[in-house]
Amino acid sequence: MDGDERQETWDGFRELVNMAPADLDAWLDTDESRDAGHHQDGGESTGHASGRRIVRIQRTSKGDLSDDDYEHMRKVVGYVRRHLAQRPSGDVEESRWRYSLMNWGHDPLA
Repeated sequence: MDGDERQETWDGFRELVNMAPADLDAWLDTDESRDAGHHQDGGESTGHASGRRIVRIQRTSKGDLSDDDYEHMRKVVGYVRRHLAQRPSGDVEESRWRYSLMNWGHDPLA
């Protein structure tokens, strides 16, 4: 990933991940967080694992981020954008849709 791609990924990540690391960390400790998303073989959901990684990325200085970190950040940006476009009608405050997005660091009600 070249410098321009890294900057574009950084900008998108910073725009869409609107939960502070401490808030995301606290959210990930809730039952709602653990229940949201796709669980393979009864284990941790993909989004929950991503949330833990997002917290680590947020707590890492930009200069210390690896190519693998930037790839994950790009994945986060894509996921959040796709799911925002699929917003269900009605109240989403306690919806699995919102909870799934929050696992990926984005609270649509923030």
